[in-house]
Amino acid sequence: MDNESITEPSRKRLRTSHACDTCRARKIRYVRPRPSNQAQVAPDSRVRAICRKQEKINDVSPRCNGNTPCASCSASQQECTYGSEANSRGKSDLILEGVLRVEKFLHEMKATIVSPAASSFHFSPNPSHDGVFKGAPPFTDSRPAVVSPALRSASRGSFSGSPLNEIHHPQRTPISEPLYQNNYENAVLDSMHTSTTESILQWPHFEAFPSMKDDYVSIFHLEQSRPVVKTRSTVMYPYVTAEEIDGIIESFELTINFWYPTMSCGQLAQVRNLISDGIPEEDSILVCLALLTMALGCAGQVTAGLTTGTTLSEEERKRRLARRAMGDMYFDSVLKKLHVVHTNVGSTATHCLFFTAMYFAFLRRPLQAWEYINAASAKCLLLLSYSPESESEEDQERIRRIFWSCYILESDYLAELNGLPQSGIARIESSTALPGQYNTHRDSKVEEKSSLYFLACISMRRLLNRVHQLLYARDTGTALDHTRFPYVVAELNHQLDEWRDVLPAAFKFEVGFNHIGNQSTPTEHGGFLRQRYLTCRSVIYRPYLMWMLSGRAGRGEANSELLINQDSLNNCKACLDACLLHILNLRGFGQTVLVDTWICSLSMAGAMLVLLAACRIPQLKDMIPSDVLGAGDHLKQLLQSWQSVMGDPTSPSVDQSIRMISDADRFIQEVYHAGDSFSMRRR
Repeated sequence: MDNESITEPSRKRLRTSHACDTCRARKIRYVRPRPSNQAQVAPDSRVRAICRKQEKINDVSPRCNGNTPCASCSASQQECTYGSEANSRGKSDLILEGVLRVEKFLHEMKATIVSPAASSFHFSPNPSHDGVFKGAPPFTDSRPAVVSPALRSASRGSFSGSPLNEIHHPQRTPISEPLYQNNYENAVLDSMHTSTTESILQWPHFEAFPSMKDDYVSIFHLEQSRPVVKTRSTVMYPYVTAEEIDGIIESFELTINFWYPTMSCGQLAQVRNLISDGIPEEDSILVCLALLTMALGCAGQVTAGLTTGTTLSEEERKRRLARRAMGDMYFDSVLKKLHVVHTNVGSTATHCLFFTAMYFAFLRRPLQAWEYINAASAKCLLLLSYSPESESEEDQERIRRIFWSCYILESDYLAELNGLPQSGIARIESSTALPGQYNTHRDSKVEEKSSLYFLACISMRRLLNRVHQLLYARDTGTALDHTRFPYVVAELNHQLDEWRDVLPAAFKFEVGFNHIGNQSTPTEHGGFLRQRYLTCRSVIYRPYLMWMLSGRAGRGEANSELLINQDSLNNCKACLDACLLHILNLRGFGQTVLVDTWICSLSMAGAMLVLLAACRIPQLKDMIPSDVLGAGDHLKQLLQSWQSVMGDPTSPSVDQSIRMISDADRFIQEVYHAGDSFSMRRR
C-alpha cells in the first residue's frame, strides 16, 4: 500500500462510524488521519467505556486507517467493507455486553477445568483476597476459546430493540436437541445440589447441637402436610370504587410489573375497563387475567413501604389486612375459573398460570407456587417451539418475558428444594432471546428502569446457577476438591464483580460494614440487588470455609498449607463477611416480602448456620465482627413482622426457619460469652 493511500482515505467516513465493518466487529479502533500539528481526537466516551479493557490489545493490532482496503483488512487478507452508520447503544446494551462477557469467561473457565491440561495444574498456596492467585495463573493465553450460542446469536436483542448482529439462531427444546440438556452453555441448576440450607444442617459441626437437628422437619413434609387452600362456596367480588381500582392497578405496575415486566399497557387498560364495567359472569381467560392483576395489586399494597422498619400503627395494620382479604377474594374467584386457563394454549393463558404462581408465592405456599411455575414454563416451551400464526409480535415478546420470569423463580425454589422436578426451561435459556421492546409502563423512564432491572436479575440468576453447578453439583462440583476450587472461585468472583460494575446508576450499591441499610443505595431495587450480590459472593467463597471446617488443613497432606496462610484465611473471611452483611442489610424490600419471604427465611437460616459453624473455630471466630451478636434479633424481628403483615395462615417452614435462626443465635451468644469468660480468667 503506497504512502498516498495511507494518508488520504479513498472515501469519506461518517462521523460516528470511522471503521469498516470487519474492524468494528473486531473492536479495532479507527485512528482518523490528522495533520501533524493537531492533537489526536479522543474516541467517543461510550466507546471508551465499553472498550476500556480491550485497549492494550487494540494498541498492538493493525488499525483501520480509513482506506479501502484498510490496513487491518490488508494484513489479514480479508475483504474490506464499509457499511452503514453504527447503531447507537444505550444503557441496556452496556449491561448486555457485560452479561455476555461474563458468560464467555465462564465457558472458558469450564473448558479449562474439563480439559486434559486441567489435571496438570499445580495448586498455588497463595491465593489473594481478591481472587487473583500468586504463582502460575489458572488460565493462560492458550486456553480454548469457547463461545456460547448466546454470543453468536442475534436472538439476544437489547431493550432498545437493536440486535447485536444479524445471525439467526433457532430455538432449541430439550426434545429436539438432547445435546443441550445439560451442557454448560445453559445455566442449569443441578438437581440434588449440595448448597441448600438443609445440606448445611447436615454438616458434622452441628452434631454438637443435637436439638437443632432433632427438632428439624423436612421442608417438603412441612409444606405437603399443610391444609388445602380454602375456597368459598360462591363467587364473591369485592366492591371497589374507581379510585381504588386505579390505586390497585398502579400498585401492580410499581411492584409485580416492575420486577417481572410481562404485562403491556394495552393489557392493563383492558383490565381497568373490565373491572370498571363490572366483571362478567362468563369464565374467560381475560377475566382470569383481570382478577389476578387485581389480586396481585392488592398484595403489592399489603407489602409496600416496609423498608424503613418502622412499627405499623394498629389502623395501618388493619388496612393492610383488609387489602389482603380483598386480594384473597379475587384469587378465590380465579381458582374457580382456572379450568379455562389450563385448557387454552396461548400467551394470555400462560400469563394467568404465571400470575397464579406469584400469588401462591405471596401466600408462602412454595409447592403450589412451583406447580404453577412449572405449568407456565411448559406452555412457554411449547409456544417458543411452535409459534402460533395467530399471535402477534407482542404476544411472542410476552412469552419470552414470562419465560425469563419463570426461569428466575424456578431457580430460586430449586436453590432451597433441590429435589423439585425441573420443567426443562433452563435447558434452552442460552438460545432464548433476552427481553426486547415492550411497552409496560406509561412513564418511559420507569419502563427503562424496569427493563434494566429485569435484565440485571436475569443475569444474576444465571450466574448463581453457574456457581451452584460448578461448585456444588452432586457429582461434578469442585467445592470439595482443593486442587480445583480455588481457580473456579477466583473466576466466578471476577464474573460477579463484572456484573456489579455494569449496573446502572439507579441500582448501584455500596458493600461493607460502613454501608449497612437503605442509605447506601439510591433505590429499594438497588438494595434488593445488593442482597443478590451478597448471596452469590457468600456461596462463591464457601468452599474455602468448608475446607477449613473439614479439619484437613494442617494434617500434613499435600498442599495442606492452603488454609493456614493469611491469603486463604482472607478468603474464608470473604465468605463470612458476605454472610453477615447479607443478614444485616436485609430490609423489607417489596420483592423480598411479596415473592421471596419463604426463600429468604431459608437463606437467612443457612447464613446463620454458616456463622455458627465458623464461631466454633478460633481462627475463624476472630474474623467475625461483633455485629454477629445482633444478627439473630434483626432477622427474627423482620421475618415475624412480615408474617404478621401478610396474615394467616403462616408458613410452617418459615416458622421453622425462625426457630433455627433463634437457636443458632443462642448458640453463637453462648460461644462468645464463653470466650469472654475465658479471656477474663486468663487476665
